[in-house]
Amino acid sequence: QLQLVESGGGLVQPGGSLRLSCAASGSTLDAYTIGWFRQAPGKEREGVSCVSSRGSNTNYADSVKGRFTISRDNAKNTVYLQMNSLKPEDTAVYHCAALRGPNWHCGLTYDYNYWGQGTQVTVSS
Repeated sequence: QLQLVESGGGLVQPGGSLRLSCAASGSTLDAYTIGWFRQAPGKEREGVSCVSSRGSNTNYADSVKGRFTISRDNAKNTVYLQMNSLKPEDTAVYHCAALRGPNWHCGLTYDYNYWGQGTQVTVSS
């Protein structure tokens, strides 16, 4: 059974940076497309970024393009989300999620099957 654990969240000032990690156990992440999602109080869950299982093709929400970068290190069974130029509106609980299959592309509206517990990101001065 695949399990995902997020880490790296915290409190940061506007304009600062954080790197989130999504560590997998029970299986290997190279067989999965991985997405990062976030949810703020009173708002719908938003897809942030994703990386495909084949070819590591990526996709980003318009709100984070140019500021966030997703990457995967299959040797460490970990996916990262580097977040730069953070804004107060980035404040949310961030979850990683996995979808098994040989996908050459990824989408933020796909039906991801496995979810982590989440890590809190707070951007405030």
